[in-house]
Amino acid sequence: MALKSSGDCRLQLMESIKEDVFNMSLYNAGNSAFRMQLWFSVIHTVLEICSAISSIDHALHANTWKFLIRQSTKHKSLIKNSVKHAAILSGLCEGILFSFQSCLLLAEQMKRSGTQEDVDYKVFQRTIKLCRFFAVSLVHYIKEFAPFLVDSCSQLHQTYLQIYSKFPPSLHSAVISEAHQDEIAKGFLVALDPLLPSLLSFRPFVEAVLSKVLALPPEQHFAQCHLLLSVMDLLPSQPQEVQALWNTGNHFQEDTPSLQQCSGELSLPVFLPGVMSPGKPETSVTFYHYVCVHLCAFITSLSASHFPLLERLLLETVLGSNMITVLLAVDAWCFLARYGTADLCAQHALTIASLIRACPAEHYRLSLLGVLLRRLLFLMAPNHQMEFIQRFPPKEMENLILWQHLSLKALMAPLRKQVAHELFATGLARFEELLSSKRPLQELLWENAALSALLSVCQTAGETLEAGQQMALVRAAGQLLAAVNIAQVSSQPCLQQAVCLTFRLLKHFIQLVESQMLVQILALQYSLLQVKPPDHIQLAILDFLSSMGKLFIPPDCQVQILPKVSCLFASLLASSNWLIHQHALEAFTQFAEETSHEDIIPQCLSSEETKSKVVCFLSKGCRAEETAEARAERMKEENVLFSRVLVEDRAERQRTGVAESSPKRMCYSPSERQYESAIDSAAGALETMELLLQKGLPPAWLAKKLDALQTTLDRLKDSVC
Repeated sequence: MALKSSGDCRLQLMESIKEDVFNMSLYNAGNSAFRMQLWFSVIHTVLEICSAISSIDHALHANTWKFLIRQSTKHKSLIKNSVKHAAILSGLCEGILFSFQSCLLLAEQMKRSGTQEDVDYKVFQRTIKLCRFFAVSLVHYIKEFAPFLVDSCSQLHQTYLQIYSKFPPSLHSAVISEAHQDEIAKGFLVALDPLLPSLLSFRPFVEAVLSKVLALPPEQHFAQCHLLLSVMDLLPSQPQEVQALWNTGNHFQEDTPSLQQCSGELSLPVFLPGVMSPGKPETSVTFYHYVCVHLCAFITSLSASHFPLLERLLLETVLGSNMITVLLAVDAWCFLARYGTADLCAQHALTIASLIRACPAEHYRLSLLGVLLRRLLFLMAPNHQMEFIQRFPPKEMENLILWQHLSLKALMAPLRKQVAHELFATGLARFEELLSSKRPLQELLWENAALSALLSVCQTAGETLEAGQQMALVRAAGQLLAAVNIAQVSSQPCLQQAVCLTFRLLKHFIQLVESQMLVQILALQYSLLQVKPPDHIQLAILDFLSSMGKLFIPPDCQVQILPKVSCLFASLLASSNWLIHQHALEAFTQFAEETSHEDIIPQCLSSEETKSKVVCFLSKGCRAEETAEARAERMKEENVLFSRVLVEDRAERQRTGVAESSPKRMCYSPSERQYESAIDSAAGALETMELLLQKGLPPAWLAKKLDALQTTLDRLKDSVC
């Protein structure tokens, strides 16, 4: 490195003299122990000088470090076991961070002033060279003395994070021009690139990066993700033992910083360079896109021996509680299904389907598995789709819980029609069976698989249904809503879900709903809004209202219907809940564009404020323009808040001793006690049934139910044997 200063020649002369004197001393010293002690003293003295002059003269500081590194390497065999390697590496890291921070400050000043004066720019360039010098020196020293740097891995890790947390595109980076950013990247960060490859096989560094007890500040979460992605890009070119070092073991804990803690970078979003395509210019992609592409590229490099681990980790992540990582795992799984063979895709789909059938009906993980299976069905070959239908026939009641998550659009036209009719017949039969029972609704609608399956048919294959089938469904839906009690809906989640599903079913056949039934439905919706129902009920009401524009209301019914419609819209448009308000704007816009009853539109706008918001939405305007800087600051605050919530939640779990149901925790086999409890419950239920039969005649449907129960018992007995 050529560092120009007024005392450059003097420094070089002094360095030459010092080296000659030391060489002479070593030559005259006959005792190897004495020579080792001499060099041990010299190196540490020079190290102290480096610390003393770091802020006095950059050129002298760099040349002193150059002398120290050169002599340490030259006399490695003598001093390797005695020198304070941790202190030397710490000094190099501090030199990197200090010069890097100075470089960023200069770039910020030039960005702020809007000018690039010759003096400032020359200092900026010299500082980049200083950064590069320390980076090259650090990489060289690690290469020579890696086995002696066990205690320094945490500092190396922290140095990497501090650099990349202060450099674009991190939210916490300095505000500098793209030109200066490019100069720093090419002049300094490129020199730091060999650092990771030199540490990939070093177990202490692996443990430092994948530590289970990392307590990183929010501003370093993005840098940690960047580091893991960089490691992932490098691993395919490494030997199998190095890949195993990173890929195996219980490294990925709930508390390890990951993509879920980069919500700000995902929401803003920040952009990174995309994959280069031949003949096309480089484009920028969102952070999520960047992570997904690099993860999928990494999957293609895995050996067959790592696939069981990959499948386990993907499944554990899909069953997790964070939607961002769940989405990433689903995307990666779908890529794996397309990258692998058709048989692999079919095997995964059948496995996921079996898990869904075994999952409790109201468990949130059921919907996560359903999203994955829905996408896998689109990727299956036609013969495998046929096998899937034969394995899980839609005409069987127990498969409704599975088919409610699937899109029939994934199937070929003949299969789609067949499945739609079988699924509709099964779902409607179950629906009507529930309605014909004299027991209270809250006791019957403990699961809504039938309604969900019918909704899936209407959404994805409604055109295959005949007019008679559609009318039968509308009549059944009307019977359910007529039997609903507002007080029960407020306290029964299963009834809430049933009502929501029914509103959405009727939306698809709104033109078949008779005026009198429509009056009853709107009255029910108005009554529900009076008791302040959960968000999902309000959203279902809005779904239904959005379809009302397609109706022409007969003159003799308008006075009963139109005021209720305007009242519902006015109430929902005035909601202070941003989610409800946004959906209300969308639903009202659709209604206003389609309805022929334009007279009621002004009546839906109950206040000037509501009218202003609707006009602003229709004109696609923004009430307040947020600057890029203000939005970045808001994202940083959200990152901090999110991290604090996670820490407090973890502390609370530790304090109370209640462990969260972790998606990354192994599932153990059920105990003997669990089997005893289940069989005792079944036996008790059968004894109750026997007592009921002794008291009077059974209902007509009981024999059919007992036959189904006998089939289940036979299947369980076969699985035990």
